[in-house]
Amino acid sequence: MFRGLTAPLAERGERERTTAAAAWAYIRTETGSAAVLLAATVAALVWVNAAPGGYRSVWRTHLSVVLGGHGVDLTLNEWVNSGLMTLFFLVVGLEARREFDLGELRDRRRIPLPLLAGVSGMVVPVALYLAVNAGRPSAHGWGTAMSTDTAFALGMLALLGSRFPPRLHTFILTVAVVDDFVALAVIAVAYSEHISWTPLLVGIGFLAVAGVVRTLGVRRGLVYAALGIAAWVAFVHSGVDPLVVGLVLGLMSYAYPASRDALERATGLFRSFREQPTADLEREARMGIASALSPNDRLQRLWHPWSSYVIVPLFALANAGIHIDGALLADAFTSPITLGILLGYGVGKPLGIVGASALATRFSGGRLRPPVGWAAVLGGGTIAGIGFTVSLLIATLAFDGRELDQAKIGVLSAVVLAMLVTTVVALVAERLPEPRRARALLGTAQSVVDLAEPVDPGRDHVRGPLDAPVTVVEYGDFECPFCGQAESVVRELLADFGDVRYVWRHLPLTDVHPHAQFAAEAAEAAAAQGRFWEMHDLLMDRQDELKVKDLLRYAAELGLDVEDFKEALKSRRGKARVARDVDSADLSGVSGTPTFFVNGRRHHGAYDIEGLSAAVMAARDRALLVDGPR
Repeated sequence: MFRGLTAPLAERGERERTTAAAAWAYIRTETGSAAVLLAATVAALVWVNAAPGGYRSVWRTHLSVVLGGHGVDLTLNEWVNSGLMTLFFLVVGLEARREFDLGELRDRRRIPLPLLAGVSGMVVPVALYLAVNAGRPSAHGWGTAMSTDTAFALGMLALLGSRFPPRLHTFILTVAVVDDFVALAVIAVAYSEHISWTPLLVGIGFLAVAGVVRTLGVRRGLVYAALGIAAWVAFVHSGVDPLVVGLVLGLMSYAYPASRDALERATGLFRSFREQPTADLEREARMGIASALSPNDRLQRLWHPWSSYVIVPLFALANAGIHIDGALLADAFTSPITLGILLGYGVGKPLGIVGASALATRFSGGRLRPPVGWAAVLGGGTIAGIGFTVSLLIATLAFDGRELDQAKIGVLSAVVLAMLVTTVVALVAERLPEPRRARALLGTAQSVVDLAEPVDPGRDHVRGPLDAPVTVVEYGDFECPFCGQAESVVRELLADFGDVRYVWRHLPLTDVHPHAQFAAEAAEAAAAQGRFWEMHDLLMDRQDELKVKDLLRYAAELGLDVEDFKEALKSRRGKARVARDVDSADLSGVSGTPTFFVNGRRHHGAYDIEGLSAAVMAARDRALLVDGPR
């Protein structure tokens, strides 16, 4: 079960530019960068213990940027923590916006649960930290014990592979977005001192101008970069941590799927350039292609790899260094700072997330419930106990000297503890009997339905048992080479699973496939004579031969009434039927082929046999849990 999580990605068409494909890309980047982050942490520890003076002197070096007598003077450590980390929070804001516009949170009824889980997963650890540090000056460092590191958390889940369902990644990602949101507010309010109101108002003004520019539809990145840099400088001089600038700009960036009209317009511009390859037409084609994507997609593709593979590891290199000796370790593990952080992350995080989820489920009468089972929620709660990036950031603001080293030891120890406990949860869940294991990991919550028009056996072309627990819908194009590659996978899938019904819906991409529309209408002409699937299979096998004469030859080969078939093509009887499928694709946000839906849920990632089989098995298990055996 869930083995598709680690499946290699097959070639994809436009699907990769859509919403949840962006979410999977986000997760893959985070999990891939976890190893880099770990290597940077180890490098910091080796460096500071081999040459403590050199480590500190490098990061305390001042770098000034001055223009016309005004500028910013910060240490290298501060440039990393307040400068480069602004881009990290830009990516956090982009992901929050994407989830709100296109992800799980587009169903606004699902917002309260991750919001409650995220906030509770911060409040409970803070309460435990304060209980350990009550009456001590170290209580000021309560913010160190509350924030989850997304990269490490998702990286650990990836290492556990099929032991947890893929939807847990999305749930934890959503909780982590709330987590980062609140953590940044804490940094801005609780750990900013000596606020200067004039530059603060100036910075807010620059952000307001960026908002106005966005509403006017300006898509020039340099405009937002200039306004963002100006706001960042103003916030630096105000005394409020400028990280908020990145988050606000990220939240301003709308996310939406590429529309068919925009893609067709981009195709037309590219064809013009192909016919007349001039510099002006090249610029128009490039801008047309770029405009088909949302600003959110473009910015994530630009900044997320930098954030994951450069900025966060560099932050770890600058902040994770601890000169370790026996005396420090003895002090740390009797220090209320270290113990408070360990207790907060090791106990408070899972208690807060699982407890809030359980209370929300109970008091809502089941209307609010996690998208996964309770064993998976527990695993998500324990893995959320990995606090690193933001935790170290707050530690550098709250502590110095020996106390800062104790806080760092607490943060690093919490990472190890969370990994060990989550592994134990996964192993225990894996040893449950199959029915209990499925319920414990998958849960019984209804999935978000992405397919706008439900399957209608009286109208749709259906292959397989009508009462099957799993329905796979494909929007396809008979001339699309990616559909041709997927067809063998679909046939193997239907051969392997006897309880799957398969539905084909037409989406001819006429701007790139000139024969696709007539091929679709030919399939409908064959359907009128009761031979749709035979014609479908022929067309998919012979994608390079779809001219009208070829279609007539196929009709004769199948033993159809060729004259009636020819008349159907000439009078275009199937045009309206194909148009209905295209309209339903538009309603579901489908603009590329092949696009698959499994039990109404859009399938993202690989459409090889392993990926689709995993999606079918997970959908079947969930259907049996929710609806019972048929």
